[in-house]
Amino acid sequence: MPAKKPRTGKSAVPKCKPCKGTGEVSRTVRVGRKHRPVGEQTGMCLSCFGTGHAPTE
Repeated sequence: MPAKKPRTGKSAVPKCKPCKGTGEVSRTVRVGRKHRPVGEQTGMCLSCFGTGHAPTE
């Protein structure tokens, strides 16, 4: 009898759309009176609270 192959499949929990499953999102940092963009700041995704899984309703 041949050995069983390990199962490879998708996880049951879908990925969060805003952060694409990473748990972090980037926002543009603006400074000055003209609000010039100077860079990006990374922060926790508020949709999934950093887990990377899509929120359930």
